[in-house]
Amino acid sequence: MIKNKQLMADSMLSFVTLSWGVSYYMMDLCLQEMGTFTLNAYRFVLGFIFAYAFFSKKMKNISKTALLYGALIGLVLTIMYISATEAVKHTTLTNIGFLIALNVIITPALEFALSKNKPSNKLIIVVFICFVGIALMTLNNNFSINQETFFGNVLCILTAFMCSVQLILVDRAVKKEEVKASQLGVMTLGFTGIYFLILSIVFETPKLPVAGVVWFSVLFLAIICTGIAQVVQAVAQQYTTASHAGLIFSLEPVFAAIAAYFLAGEILNGRGYVGAALMLLSILIMELNVEKLFKKVKKAKKIM
Repeated sequence: MIKNKQLMADSMLSFVTLSWGVSYYMMDLCLQEMGTFTLNAYRFVLGFIFAYAFFSKKMKNISKTALLYGALIGLVLTIMYISATEAVKHTTLTNIGFLIALNVIITPALEFALSKNKPSNKLIIVVFICFVGIALMTLNNNFSINQETFFGNVLCILTAFMCSVQLILVDRAVKKEEVKASQLGVMTLGFTGIYFLILSIVFETPKLPVAGVVWFSVLFLAIICTGIAQVVQAVAQQYTTASHAGLIFSLEPVFAAIAAYFLAGEILNGRGYVGAALMLLSILIMELNVEKLFKKVKKAKKIM
């Protein structure tokens, strides 16, 4: 029964990861009719409404600490989604998926920096592999900077950095007794929606989508990639392990590349695919407990 629940949880998380991979293409479609701030205002306000409705029974007696962290994390998310959305205009969807996934590596690096501990050998190796992968994916054939995608690639790395800051803030917040994870998640969506709503009114002219495909994309981003993703993460992670969740989330760039190929017709050259493979390898190494894995292999060989 427990295994069935874990399988169901892993399947739910896989669906969320797949939706995130497709989301970059959906964002690209939406940006044809609306600005960055308006798109994200729709996304987070509708996502908040959906998540609040699901967690309505748990939204009573929200502490001031939860509200303060929600406001702060919402600010970080606002910067993160501005850079991610703008990146869609300036680089390829495939690059976006792989470069934003760098948060898997940046997060432990930030934690090491904040704790002033010496980085592990594993982290140093992973950063090197990742650096080579980024160079192969983003530089020209003569290894000069690709001016067409450079700004977009920098925005992707900024997005990954802000994602890591958000993860660390959430981790610190939920460790406080007065902060409930579900309340924090919902209020973060709410504050982010408010920030984007203000930005869209001040800097843009908010308007409803016109084309049916844009309507579908906005609703997909708001309900599935934001609202449902928030709910699914909260529910699914009760029945699976953090390592399972981490490995599943690390597949986001793969899903992004597949979506970019079939939906947007993006094709990497051979060097780009090698770079993408190295980046995916670095993410998997970061998520896997390599030493534990080798011990299991040795133990299995002894039994055989």
